[in-house]
Amino acid sequence: MDDYKQLLDTARNAWNSRKTRPIAWRKHQLEQFLKLLDENEEILVQALFQDLHKPKQEAITFEVEFTRNVIRGCLAQVDQWPQDEHVAKNLLTIMDTTFIRRDPYGVVLIMGAWNYPIQLSLVPVAGALVAGNCIFVKPSELAPHSAQVMTALFNQYMDRECCRAIMGGIPETTELLKHRFDYIFFTGSSRVGRVVGEAANKYLTPCTMELGGKCPAWIDKGINMDIAIKRIVWSKMANMGQTCVAPDYLLCSEEVRDLILSKIPVYYKQFFGSDAKASPDLCRIINDTHVQRLKRLKDKTKGTVVFGGHIDVEERFMDLTIITEISKDDAVMEEEIFGPILPIVTVNSVQEAAQWINEKPKPLSLYIFSDHTENQDYLIDNTSSGSVCLNDAIVQLSVETLPFGGVGDSGYGSYHGKYTFETFSHRKSVLKRDMGIIGETLGVARYPPYSDKKINTLKNLVKARKFPHIPGFSYMICIGIGFGLAWIWHHFKPDAV
Repeated sequence: MDDYKQLLDTARNAWNSRKTRPIAWRKHQLEQFLKLLDENEEILVQALFQDLHKPKQEAITFEVEFTRNVIRGCLAQVDQWPQDEHVAKNLLTIMDTTFIRRDPYGVVLIMGAWNYPIQLSLVPVAGALVAGNCIFVKPSELAPHSAQVMTALFNQYMDRECCRAIMGGIPETTELLKHRFDYIFFTGSSRVGRVVGEAANKYLTPCTMELGGKCPAWIDKGINMDIAIKRIVWSKMANMGQTCVAPDYLLCSEEVRDLILSKIPVYYKQFFGSDAKASPDLCRIINDTHVQRLKRLKDKTKGTVVFGGHIDVEERFMDLTIITEISKDDAVMEEEIFGPILPIVTVNSVQEAAQWINEKPKPLSLYIFSDHTENQDYLIDNTSSGSVCLNDAIVQLSVETLPFGGVGDSGYGSYHGKYTFETFSHRKSVLKRDMGIIGETLGVARYPPYSDKKINTLKNLVKARKFPHIPGFSYMICIGIGFGLAWIWHHFKPDAV
């Protein structure tokens, strides 16, 4: 086990020396980070194959290139995002300067997950670097080959005083969490997230929790069913269903259900052939524990398996398994499936679908396959979820201008694009007061002796107002008021103000 105290002391000393503050340092680290991926793509792809049997296309597009593109975006914005944000003022502070400064938190901990080991461990790092933090990365030990490669490369390419990757399982993680961090970013299960949150509470450490949940998908009547089913089968079977935003179950009418069941076998075979286990385009379940968990879910269901169901424990493979006749208390509805089991729940209306969704913990994502605007709006307005995607699944994560994160049991906080930078930055409010006569005159009513006139003056000075959107209009009005108050002060006694 590494000497965590020594590593943290080194990082804390580097932080206190302000080493990470210059934009040049942040930019250089991002360039090194990009170089890490550019020079080691094949090694990373191989590690992903060893852990998850991940196809090359998924390994590159979902992991390596996804992360690389995030770093490119950060490099393009590293000069702009940390700039001070000047904000509006009231009449009392019209002569002053008001702005928000993005301060790095300090020494932060990023804990990745095993299902997308590269992406979920490294994407948050990019935003944390732009913010100017010292960073500790803890990849998941459940993807050991990926964790080993990432740890070695990260510690080779990045500034070792400020950026460190650490390997280890439960004992190492438990020991690591005994130490104080200035921010913790965790991706994983709700169960482990609660443990991390309890450890963070000891030091009142702020956190982002990227958890999971049962992501529902409403399939409406009249939708182009061929396109919808292709997208559902793809998103469900990508990474063998081990995706936090994969569709967890479908909601539809009986009529639509029957149409779905006629289409799924067609596209499943089109994608993966007549023997899906032999397809080079399917991942494997991460380990025996998760294979057995999925097998128990299939065995315990009171529903009807109408498609698939085959499990090869030794190969850690499971066919896409469709289950119908599902009740609310069925085994497959009690927890996030996180695998290639897809229950279909029949409801009579979009209102009943919303009720079903709302009786479960809030999901990370909600999918709506519908051409009916009123049904789309009803589900968006009458349910709560981390995100919504209409007429597709998973692809919302590719839009870096959309924040990604959960709500309720599916997590809190968000990231992607600028939102990652914001997550790892403290927004520090700064008011720089003017010492001139106008600024002093504007605020003179605050001084004793107090009076009703002074109360009214102060109420008017701090009153929230909406000014016309004319460049300079509010500023000139406030200057005029300031000169007026200065004239009053000059010609009348102070207690008349």
